[in-house]
Amino acid sequence: MIQIQAALFWAYAIGATFALSAGRQLQWWERSVQGEGVRTRSRAADPYLALTLLFAAVLMVPSGLFLLWQNPSWATMHVAHGHDGLWAGFVLFYAGGIVVATLLGFLVARVFVLVGAGYWAYLQAVGGYFLLFGTLIHGWDGNGYRRLLTTSASAYADWPRESVVNNVLDFLTSGTFLALLVLGAAVIGTMLLTEIGWLVEGWRLPGADEDRKVPRVVAVAVAAAGVYGLPFAGALAASLLVRVMGWTVGLGLFAVLAGVVLLPGRGPVRVLYGLVGVPGRHWRADAPCVS
Repeated sequence: MIQIQAALFWAYAIGATFALSAGRQLQWWERSVQGEGVRTRSRAADPYLALTLLFAAVLMVPSGLFLLWQNPSWATMHVAHGHDGLWAGFVLFYAGGIVVATLLGFLVARVFVLVGAGYWAYLQAVGGYFLLFGTLIHGWDGNGYRRLLTTSASAYADWPRESVVNNVLDFLTSGTFLALLVLGAAVIGTMLLTEIGWLVEGWRLPGADEDRKVPRVVAVAVAAAGVYGLPFAGALAASLLVRVMGWTVGLGLFAVLAGVVLLPGRGPVRVLYGLVGVPGRHWRADAPCVS
């Protein structure tokens, strides 16, 4: 439902976040797959993987294709000028790429969750959302926000002649924004309900709730801030540094600051992550097999 340059990053982030949210269930599923040292069912039958792909195929792809057809200039960040400017293979790549990116994000995060490196699964989501917000805010030329807030090539070209307020108002009163509201309510609403539901389901597993250090409402808020708020703030900071210092110095400094914030074992982000109660042990080290 967003521009192709950002949609693949979003799809990867959603896949990783879904796997992280269902981390405990995935560990229990792995034990049921292995049984007593014997494979009892296929990993491809994982219901959480199936539901994640269903979300991508039934909600993300159709909504994105609808916006692409309704306004191809906005939906491709002004690469195409009307439907005649769209290559059919581009549409195919958009549809298939969303599902593949979601699958890749889920599988990579699932590997980290199963081996007890849940924090690195979380970083997959952070990285995906950072690239998403970075593309929308800055883009490859510093004008990402202009492409996001204009729905035609002419409006994009006329941006400097109008005030920021007028440009934003034009976007907020456009049919594209109305479509975004309707489709976003379905896609983002379902996404959030799924992630919260899977977190709560995981906390209900025997012994799982012992790792949660704060009340459930607080844990959900902390998780949301870590997955969405932190990457958004990071994208804003990176854009500002690039504008002030240039790409090389700005991104270099941002990489150092991000490493200081995210990587230390006793850093603030790791501490907050530990409050939520996402599994931090190898799947073999938890409970006995339950099939």
